[in-house]
Amino acid sequence: MNRNIAVIRGDGIGPEIVNQALLVLKRVAELYGHTFTYTDVDMGGCAIDKWGDPLPQEMLQKCIESDSVLLGAVGGPKWNDVPGHMRPEKGLLRLRAGMGVYSNNRPAKIWPQLADASPLKESIVQKGIDFIIVRELIGGIYFGKHETVEENGEAVSIDELRYTESEIERIGRIGFETAQKRNKKLCSVEKSNVLDSSRLWKKVMHRLAAEYPDVELSDMLVDNCAMQIVKDPSQFDVIVTENMFGDILSDEASMITGSIGMIPSSSLGATGCGLYEPIHGSAPDIAGKDIANPIGTVLAAAMMLRYSFDMAEEADCIENAVSAVLDAGYRTGDIFSEGCKKVGCTEMGSLIIENLKKG
Repeated sequence: MNRNIAVIRGDGIGPEIVNQALLVLKRVAELYGHTFTYTDVDMGGCAIDKWGDPLPQEMLQKCIESDSVLLGAVGGPKWNDVPGHMRPEKGLLRLRAGMGVYSNNRPAKIWPQLADASPLKESIVQKGIDFIIVRELIGGIYFGKHETVEENGEAVSIDELRYTESEIERIGRIGFETAQKRNKKLCSVEKSNVLDSSRLWKKVMHRLAAEYPDVELSDMLVDNCAMQIVKDPSQFDVIVTENMFGDILSDEASMITGSIGMIPSSSLGATGCGLYEPIHGSAPDIAGKDIANPIGTVLAAAMMLRYSFDMAEEADCIENAVSAVLDAGYRTGDIFSEGCKKVGCTEMGSLIIENLKKG
C-alpha cells in the first residue's frame, strides 16, 4: 500500500521526535510491504522565520493533498512578541480549519510499566486507565463571536457558544464509530441542566443512538465527569463532548496517566486524511539535547496507521514494541525512575525499532 504523509517537524524538539517516528514508520513499511512517501511542510515558528507566515497557503495545500499529516510541535518563546495573528499557534488553527478536521481524539492510557507515575491512588490505577476523549474541535465557544463592549460605564465581555445540529451530529458519529472499534461504550458529556447548546447536544446524541444499537450510550454532566475521571477512570471507554469541555477534560485525563510525553492524539474530519501529533509542546529548553521523549509521536504515527490507513496490525506492532521497551526498563528522563535505564531520544527510537516484530 502506498501512502503520502505530510510531515511538519515544527519547532523546539519537534524535529527530533518526528525523525524517530519516521524511522519507526520506515521499518514498519519494510516489514509489511508498504511505501510511505513524505512531503515536508513548514508550519509554526520555523515558517514565520522562513516565510513570514505561520502557515503559508502553499504549505496548507500540501497537507490537504496528503493522505495524512504527522506533526511534531510548534511554538516557543522566540515568537512570543509577534502580532497575535502571526503567532505559531495560529498556523495550527488554520491547519485544522483548512483540513476540516473537526474531531480531536485523545487517548488516556496508562502503561502498566509506568503505573507509579500516576498521581492517583494505586487502588484506582490497578483497575485500569484506557479511554479516549473525542472532542469537537472547530465549533463552540472558541469559534463563536468574541467582543468586549462598554455598558453603564464598565467593560463587558461576550463570548458566544454556538452549535448547529449538523455540527453535533458529525462529531457524535465519530464518537459512536470510535466506540464501535473499542469496547462499545460511549459517554456523552454536556451541561444540559444549564445550557441550551447542551440540551440540543443531548437530543442529537440520543437520536443518533438508534443508528448504533451495538453501542451503549450514557449521559454525564461535565462537572460530574471531571470528578469521575479521577475517582474511577476505568468506567470510561469513549467520551464525546464539545470543544471547551473537551479541552479541559482531555488535559485532566492526560495528567492521570503520569506523563504527557507518552500521549498521542488525532484530529479527524469527513475524509481519512487526519492530523496526528503528540499532546505535549515544543519544549524549547531541551531542544537539540537528544533527551526528549519520542514515544508520544511514535504512538501518534501508530494512530495514523490505525485510523487513517486501516492498518490495525501495523499499529499493534508499534504499540507492542513500545511496551516491550518499557518492559525492559528503558526510560527517557521525563519517565525515569530509580532502577531503570535512562536513554535519550535517538536511543529510545532505536530500541523501539529493534522490537518491531510482524505479528
